[in-house]
Amino acid sequence: MNLEQGGVVRAVLDTASALAAAGLDVVVLTHDERDRPDGWKPGATGVPHVVNLGPIGGRGRRLSRDQLATVEKLLTGDTVVHLHGAWKLANNQIARRCRERRVPYVLSAHGMLDDWSMSQSRLKKRLYLLMGGSATIEGAAAVHCTADAELAQAKRWLGSNAEAGFVAPNITDLSAFTDLPGPGLARESFGLPDPAADAPPVVLFLSRLHYKKQPETLIRATAVLAERGTACVTLLAGVGDDAYTSSLRDLIQSLGLADRCRLLGMVKGSLKLSLYQAADVFALPTSQENFGLVYTESLACGTPIVATKGTDIWQELQSSGAAEIADATPEAFADAIARLVSDRDALKRRGEEGRRHVFEWLEVDRTTDRYVVMYRTLLAEEGGAA
Repeated sequence: MNLEQGGVVRAVLDTASALAAAGLDVVVLTHDERDRPDGWKPGATGVPHVVNLGPIGGRGRRLSRDQLATVEKLLTGDTVVHLHGAWKLANNQIARRCRERRVPYVLSAHGMLDDWSMSQSRLKKRLYLLMGGSATIEGAAAVHCTADAELAQAKRWLGSNAEAGFVAPNITDLSAFTDLPGPGLARESFGLPDPAADAPPVVLFLSRLHYKKQPETLIRATAVLAERGTACVTLLAGVGDDAYTSSLRDLIQSLGLADRCRLLGMVKGSLKLSLYQAADVFALPTSQENFGLVYTESLACGTPIVATKGTDIWQELQSSGAAEIADATPEAFADAIARLVSDRDALKRRGEEGRRHVFEWLEVDRTTDRYVVMYRTLLAEEGGAA
């Protein structure tokens, strides 16, 4: 439960919380509970029960015999196991024991079977599939994808399990976005310009600083906009490898953008929400993104977005009315940002429209019901209790 690892952890926390609140008996297995929600108290009702397996230190990060014994005690006849991620040896170990005991399990791919993802470290992933990964995928009672676009790419790797695809958005807790803190906190904390008519627009990147996310493309787009006479302030919030982060600083300096691009580091909590609100546009020129929680967060804060077709939910984002979908090039992102900020009144209206859309699309009770129905169907098919 380390939120610095990205959206998968956030998805697990939100899903577990919603399912427990809906009356299901939810157990979360983890080896790191540093970001365990405060409300998940031992013995409390309506919240998940956490089982900390302790550090995974075996060869290849496999579960130990004692850790597997703890898992096996939980694999009863009225249980559905939900595994997250396609590249964890520990998941393969758990999946194998589920199959031996006829306990159905769901595998959430989280975009890891997307074309771009599968093109990275190709040999290593093919070997992993041969050594148990394919058995985990093909043995799943359901393979969860967040959008039709993700399932279309994942099907190539489902083998004999091609019909097991289940499409539903991640269960997303937007309660923190109901009453927003306002942009003032971020403006004061980061010294951002007041929202005067002549103030330069603020463009926000909030994600891991990683080559997959292509923050350098947004930095170069900022330079393109400057060359065209459109000044903007670009903020990059997130953490990454020291060497990669240093290369981004060097790029900013080399392009003469020290007064236009800033690296903010990790931003959390109310300050993060305020930062979304203080931005005019959220932009993420990613090569690949699955559900892209940051997109939904930005829309929930009323901030329009620029995304790419590398995002599995790009069609859903486009239907919000508050998204521009662009090629992941500096020129294309500069064009999209320029279109959005050219009319501040229209930009505000699009932001309001996007906020309404995301709260309707991701209404938590309706989304949770889809998962509950799936779990009960799988149990019924295996002959377990609903």
